[in-house]
Amino acid sequence: MTKNHQQPSTLDAFIPLIFLVTLLASGVYFFGDSSSSGANQIALLLSAGVAAIVGIKNGYRWEEIEQGIIKGIGMSLGAVLILLAVGSLIGTWLLAGTVPTMIYYGLKILSPSYFYAASCIICAIVALSIGSSWTVAATIGVALIGVATGLGVSLPITAGAIISGAYFGDKMSPLSDTTNLAPAVAGTELFTHIRHMAWTSVPSFVFALIVFIVLGLAESGETAGNKIDQMLVGLESKFFISWYLLVPLVVTLGMAYKKVAAFPAVFIGALVGGLWAVLFQQELVQSLASDGLSAATGSLTVVWSAMFDGITIETGNSDLNSLLSGGGMSSMLTTIWLIICAMTFGAVMEHVGLLRRVVELLLSFAQSASSLIVTTILTAFGCNLLTADQYIAIVIPGRMFKDEYEKRELAPENLSRALEDGGTVTSALVPWNTCGAYMQSVLMVNPLDYAIYCIFNWASPLFGIIFAMIGFKIKTLVQKEPSVSVV
Repeated sequence: MTKNHQQPSTLDAFIPLIFLVTLLASGVYFFGDSSSSGANQIALLLSAGVAAIVGIKNGYRWEEIEQGIIKGIGMSLGAVLILLAVGSLIGTWLLAGTVPTMIYYGLKILSPSYFYAASCIICAIVALSIGSSWTVAATIGVALIGVATGLGVSLPITAGAIISGAYFGDKMSPLSDTTNLAPAVAGTELFTHIRHMAWTSVPSFVFALIVFIVLGLAESGETAGNKIDQMLVGLESKFFISWYLLVPLVVTLGMAYKKVAAFPAVFIGALVGGLWAVLFQQELVQSLASDGLSAATGSLTVVWSAMFDGITIETGNSDLNSLLSGGGMSSMLTTIWLIICAMTFGAVMEHVGLLRRVVELLLSFAQSASSLIVTTILTAFGCNLLTADQYIAIVIPGRMFKDEYEKRELAPENLSRALEDGGTVTSALVPWNTCGAYMQSVLMVNPLDYAIYCIFNWASPLFGIIFAMIGFKIKTLVQKEPSVSVV
């Protein structure tokens, strides 16, 4: 902050927040589930304008604020590229029969009574192996949503199980970017961070599994029998089904395991899906090609179209039609629009010092080690709400609270765990956050519907808060005992 910039007041900081909350609530009231298709974007941009006006009042020039916006949007471009690649991947994997094959085998193997718990465990194992909740949701998650439709079970609960498992695996994986980022910001070692984080993550995951088992036992599956048979017949009538149609999935997960960057890994997976479509779904591809084109040209145009605009399949079964139609980069444009607007608001709030003022106010209430950790968790979650990005929700609180943890002689792994508990896992619960918007795009379930069923994602910060309040596993810099209770 330069000498020409005034320190924002508490009122300054809260004016844009109150304005945003009012507009977002109004958007949900007037537009319901479709609020993320435009209403939320307008709310975020208008609130960014209010924050900019406050900044100008405090001595900031528009040119400075604009540069902050450009920088903020630039931070989200990696996620935008991944979203576009995922759109292409879904389109070609539908065309290649990769997603239909996963749905087909899932319908034959899984049962409604244990489906939710199985989905959670499957996603956790894969995410732990590759370190990416986004990749798991776009591959395994898409197929599990299809299986849930066939079994006649709840899509919001299924989405919650997928996200719970994916985030637990991602959080506990040394391959995950956020799991590496949190200890780097806090100043601790990766595996020290993972071990300390297990104290809140493992109980949260076990609790989530228990809830999903109970919810699964309540599923009767009475209407599933005929519906499953119809879907199996419908899948066989449109697609060639075989185990080797899962090769694009194996290739993509293999690249993720080898730490290939997400954008090229997903895009290569989309290209492999296009090749598999040409090789193994020739009848379907030709039926979608325009009249008068040669076989080669028709195949090229259909795959090309699937990558940018998805596909549309007519089976005579409305459930199958919705499952097997979609994808393409164009399907991600509304989500990208939401991310850009959200990042604009977050960038203005940070650049003109309003976000820092909110954090300083919260820090003034943190008089003990327990309250400091609780404040860190709540601040990280608040950053997910205000800045719409999980990376910012880790970096900003981590940077602001690090010195305070050192002053109070608290080990840095306390900070890194709190950042993950409040920042990483809660990001998918916020509809305008990059993670919440992404999950809605690939799973086709609104975060407002699935959030309550993301058991792990809200249990993890709750366990973190409870353990902090009772002084369980709060480590000091100089340890005299395994754990110290600090009041």
